[in-house]
Amino acid sequence: MTCEYSTWVEAKIITSGQDRLIENTLGLVGEAGEVAEKVKKLIRDENKFSPDDIAKELGDVIFYATALANYYGHTLTSVIEMNVNKLDGRVARGTLQGNGDNR
Repeated sequence: MTCEYSTWVEAKIITSGQDRLIENTLGLVGEAGEVAEKVKKLIRDENKFSPDDIAKELGDVIFYATALANYYGHTLTSVIEMNVNKLDGRVARGTLQGNGDNR
């Protein structure tokens, strides 16, 4: 499914080259910001939202994460596998908490 999704995402990409990198990166942080904004308003204003509201925003986050993975020649599956290996390695070394990429 992720390979099909990657292909589907590619069909939706409008920009190219450096513009694509910038647009997809800004799209990712913008959509992640929308998730954060909903949670902030839940705490601050007690605004309620449905789980579907968050899921829709997370879908946008996944779209842009997939677009960036594709841009760099990875699939979402390979990115997930790399992340699992990285975090499992940190757990094994007792460095899950702390700072730095290479802990």
